[in-house]
Amino acid sequence: MKLTFRQIEPFLKNPDPAARAILVYGPDQGMVKERAALLGKKVVADLNDPFNAAHLTGEVIEDDQSRFYDEVNAQSLMGGTRLVRVTDPGARFAVALKDWLKTNPSDGTLLVIEGGDLRPRDAIRKICEEAVNAAAIPCYIQDERDMAKFLRDLLSETNRTAANDTINWLSGALKGDRGRARMEIEKLDLYKGTDTSPITINDAMEACGDSGAQNLDDLLYAATGRNPQKALSTYTRLLAEDTELIIILRFLQNHLRRLHQVRATMDEKGLPIDAAMKNLQPPVFFKVEDSFKTQVNRFPAALLRKMLARLNEIEAETKKTGTPSETLVAETILKLASM
Repeated sequence: MKLTFRQIEPFLKNPDPAARAILVYGPDQGMVKERAALLGKKVVADLNDPFNAAHLTGEVIEDDQSRFYDEVNAQSLMGGTRLVRVTDPGARFAVALKDWLKTNPSDGTLLVIEGGDLRPRDAIRKICEEAVNAAAIPCYIQDERDMAKFLRDLLSETNRTAANDTINWLSGALKGDRGRARMEIEKLDLYKGTDTSPITINDAMEACGDSGAQNLDDLLYAATGRNPQKALSTYTRLLAEDTELIIILRFLQNHLRRLHQVRATMDEKGLPIDAAMKNLQPPVFFKVEDSFKTQVNRFPAALLRKMLARLNEIEAETKKTGTPSETLVAETILKLASM
């Protein structure tokens, strides 16, 4: 079964018992691991339980497919439902998965699969979306507003609070990665220790300065600030640090969208720039506010719409096999920075 966005959270809280195989996939691997663990713990308290849980990698299944059948068909030694986890599944796994689902497996086993950024035509995703006894849960990169809410929830769990500018900075720094967000909040909790005062932006920068936001901000403001050399070198550095291309694209899209929102508001309502910026959520970080205003004044709304359309086209093209995605993004960044 293919879950819609509105169905995901209810399913995670109360999984459909008809789904004996659940695929969790997408570009946000932190969210993939978090949701897969949440589903697994619906069955066993300990994901490494030697009696009621098994973990298979795609490499193991590629070498010995019979191992998969042995695990999913085994009965729990302690009674109840048994958990089988599969991580990094390979191409051959799709065949084994399809065959197993056709046997109409009993509720004695739950199979949870952690997939990568699967395309609609990828076999494992198609099987889980089309089978009545399987489900597919996508995990897409969160925008800054979603990440901000997630961060506040994490802080609440540790009985801590943070100033709005701290949340805004962290939302950008964490690049939509929920797994990384959890680690950074844990780091901040340790950093603050017995100090129960709200977490400030200086606390966040001190404790989480290696989160990578600076490189992304450098790219955004170099690309829209007529600095092609710095834009390209920063882009190259982000790729070398294994930053997902989709994350870079989404950050560029979000930045241009925010510039367009302010520019269009000024043009349509005749408002001054400060008044037009008041409706931005999250608000512009104070350290880059002057640069943001300069860019709003530099780009006409029509040009921003054109560049947004091009970035959307590139995102669609990156999902096609053989597309020189990194080159297309580099060309667009250079074009933007040269305007």
